[in-house]
Amino acid sequence: MRILGLDYGSKTVGVAVSDPLLLTAQGLEIIRRKHENKLRKTYARIEEICREYGVERIVLGYPRNMDDTEGVRCDKTKEFKEALERRTGLPVILEDERLTTVEADEIMKECGIRRENRKDYVDEIAAMIILRGYLEANRA
Repeated sequence: MRILGLDYGSKTVGVAVSDPLLLTAQGLEIIRRKHENKLRKTYARIEEICREYGVERIVLGYPRNMDDTEGVRCDKTKEFKEALERRTGLPVILEDERLTTVEADEIMKECGIRRENRKDYVDEIAAMIILRGYLEANRA
């Protein structure tokens, strides 16, 4: 079994996948789109990845505010979750993603990635962090 981790944004979706033993999270890619509401190709690519890797569950980053309230991004994420469940037939779990972008930025700094190049990696790394958090919290 593998689990897919997603960091859903207005124009990108960072993608990570677990290993078959559910121990690690590896970054796969960033799915990009030109328009926020044009998601057909995004859903199709996620379905393709799920088939290719034998994914049985999806973990989706849930962007609560720091004060634990839910804003507009939470509503959009819930809509994305429902559409993913319909399209893939897989359960989609919402995972708190607060501070994942900050952590991803720290990781990129430590790796020596230049500030102007970080936007090319941040969503994929954030997806890895979201998935890693879920795997760690659900280890037997």
